[in-house]
Amino acid sequence: MAEKLSVPLLLPNPPPSRPLFPSHPQFHPTSPSPPPTPPMTPRLQDLLLNNNDSTSSQHQHNNARHPDEPTRTRSRSRIGKSFDSNRGKPWSNHRLSAQGERILQILIDPSFDSEQLDETLRQFFGSGGGSLSSDILGIIKGLGFNNKLDLALSVFEWVRKREDYVTLLTGSSTAVIVNLLGKAGRVSSAASLLHNLQINGVEIDVYAYTSLITAYANNGRYREAVMVFNKMEEEGCTPTLITYNVILNVYGKMGMPWSKIIALVEGMKVNGVAPDLYTYNTLISCCRRGSLYKEAVELFEEMKLHGFTPDKVTYNALLDVYGKSWRPKEAMEVLKEMESNGFPPSIITYNSLVSACAKGGLLREATMLKNQMMEKGIKPDVFTYTTLLSGFEKAGKDDFAMEVFKEMTVMGCKPNICTFNALIKMYGNRGKFEEMMNVFEEIKLCRCSPDIVTWNTLLAVFGQNGMDSEVSGVFKEMKRESRFVPERDTFNTLISAYSRCGSFDQAMAIYKRMLEAGVTPDLSTYNAVLAALARGGLWEQSEKILAEMKGGRCKPNELSYSSLLHAYANGKEIEKMKAFAEEIYCSSVEKHAVLLKTLVLVNSKMDLLMETERAFMELRRRGVSPDITTLNAMLSIYGRKQLVAKTNEILNFMYESGFTPSLTTYNSLMYMYSRSGNFQKSEEVLREILGKGIKPDIISYNTVIYAYCRNGRMGDASRILSEMKDNGLLPDVVTYNTFVATYAANSMFVEAIDVVRYMIKQGCKPNQSTYNSIVDGYRKLNQLDEADNFVKNLRDLDAHISKDEEGRLLERIGRKRL
Repeated sequence: MAEKLSVPLLLPNPPPSRPLFPSHPQFHPTSPSPPPTPPMTPRLQDLLLNNNDSTSSQHQHNNARHPDEPTRTRSRSRIGKSFDSNRGKPWSNHRLSAQGERILQILIDPSFDSEQLDETLRQFFGSGGGSLSSDILGIIKGLGFNNKLDLALSVFEWVRKREDYVTLLTGSSTAVIVNLLGKAGRVSSAASLLHNLQINGVEIDVYAYTSLITAYANNGRYREAVMVFNKMEEEGCTPTLITYNVILNVYGKMGMPWSKIIALVEGMKVNGVAPDLYTYNTLISCCRRGSLYKEAVELFEEMKLHGFTPDKVTYNALLDVYGKSWRPKEAMEVLKEMESNGFPPSIITYNSLVSACAKGGLLREATMLKNQMMEKGIKPDVFTYTTLLSGFEKAGKDDFAMEVFKEMTVMGCKPNICTFNALIKMYGNRGKFEEMMNVFEEIKLCRCSPDIVTWNTLLAVFGQNGMDSEVSGVFKEMKRESRFVPERDTFNTLISAYSRCGSFDQAMAIYKRMLEAGVTPDLSTYNAVLAALARGGLWEQSEKILAEMKGGRCKPNELSYSSLLHAYANGKEIEKMKAFAEEIYCSSVEKHAVLLKTLVLVNSKMDLLMETERAFMELRRRGVSPDITTLNAMLSIYGRKQLVAKTNEILNFMYESGFTPSLTTYNSLMYMYSRSGNFQKSEEVLREILGKGIKPDIISYNTVIYAYCRNGRMGDASRILSEMKDNGLLPDVVTYNTFVATYAANSMFVEAIDVVRYMIKQGCKPNQSTYNSIVDGYRKLNQLDEADNFVKNLRDLDAHISKDEEGRLLERIGRKRL
């Protein structure tokens, strides 16, 4: 595969400009044309050409959506204050003339008949008193304030029919109408209106443009917001501070590369527009997605140098960045500064801190923060409990996770879809698929609906368990739900899921569909593809991607480098792996928690005992709490080395620390016992996990079968094989090879060949190990003529055996003769 691949996955450039407004002859909206596919970089194009035929592209939208229907996105709180100066205040109409005030009162009267509008407005305009354009603006704003959008539109349209309407309709009037349409979710109508006004000679000013950009942004149509911004600049209309603030917020929501965000800020300064507090708060929040905590701190210091005093929004945004970056200690320092500056922590503050500690593995500290909240009279909400639950789940402490869930229920805090998603993830990661699907059904009973995260979690769970057909099934089911359109996170999850199933070509086909859907890749996309390359040991491609990411396209994080370590391990590049490890050990950075845990995993996988122990000790020395995956890696290597005392030491630590052993834990124990004199205990472990409701996998059964075969207990091995098939698991080539090797080693060649015949009949293709076992059995007895006859007659047994394989086996026999 490596020979066919070029360097994959470079971020496309921002989407090219297209006409600002749809060409609508009427005011009524029509469906917009589909967005163009973002251009691909040459390296990415090479990769996709190599993977183009693997799967056919499928259309992403099964159900057409009306252009004015608001895009369904997960709700997020806005940064800073609303632009509406009247928010929370009574209507202020001081700019209206006395006559304009009378007209407004008539129009907002509940008894007013809209059919009287023409007559009423004629009387008003006929008097000629006051500033007409100012009164028109005031009336439209007043009608909007009183939730009379249709009447405001009617007034606007009435004015447009006058011969002198160009002088009467100011940019502010147009901006107000666009703003009102945007709030009502009628964004395409707003774009159509501006288009018609422009055709009729009305100049569209910065306020109207900004209102349309804001309307697109508030309705989740970020790409269109950027297109309006680009078009505005092309027409020589200089953005205002508000325009820049809105578009910066859009860039953050889109996951734009940090270099693009900084370029926008530089352009803002070139235009003589100075950032304000809202700008800095927005920029700090933009650092969340890429875990850019260093950049967030630089912005925080810069804003103070420019004379801005951080407010509660600033501190909460910075806390959120530290939370996403897994840096709980720094988050706690921000809390101290926040309190010392007179900003008492709120529920938002505490939730960010709990999130930082939970993601950093500091679960005791996260729990203490929850208790501290309660002592201060701040009641934990569903986010607090769900974050704690997820933290314990990720650490492998299922009992603690369920205690959090129980406390949440007792406190009267109703679970939301995020809580259910966390439970689905917990059961799915433990292989408890029945319980997982029960939670999925419970979502509907609690009057919730699965959201995009629910579907993505199911995709991830099935993907990491190599359940290819289930991944495809969930994706199809998700697309059948008319409410859901795959977004960036879905595509990222699918790329990861298919790569875990070993379907690299299909993963790249999903990436191609992602681009065709107009979705911009982000850091998570890079990491998903890096993980896919790592599984194939494609370390050279991984190095090149990281180099280009560091070149400004997307700043790598610890997960990116973690994938590089896995790529070295799977590519058997031990020296590169060791060199990278030294860089990590010598680094002055305090944490590197993810990389240290990865070093434990890859060294264990490569069977490097001293290196594994060194990484684990360094992890503990730096105060990083090990998680279930790290402990399983230690258990695995100690088990393989038959270091029973150390294995038990790790196991006891897991129990004492509240970790819930996973299937991987039990499989490692079974492996250790299967190679020892106490081999019967491997089946005891199998019975233990069955008793706990954990479904064994094929590795579990193969390990116990090996234990019995190795010790000549073929009856017991056959019994376990039957049980395995009864539980819905099909034997694989490892299962059959265990029987073949045992029979051949005991000179039972007839039985060994019968097993080969049976496995072929069951559709399981023999591999080199299958035939090596039989040939080596003959070699061991020095029965080389019998070995020759076996190979010469092998085609009668296996019609698909290749001549190369026959030649290889004959050469193996020939070496014994020599």
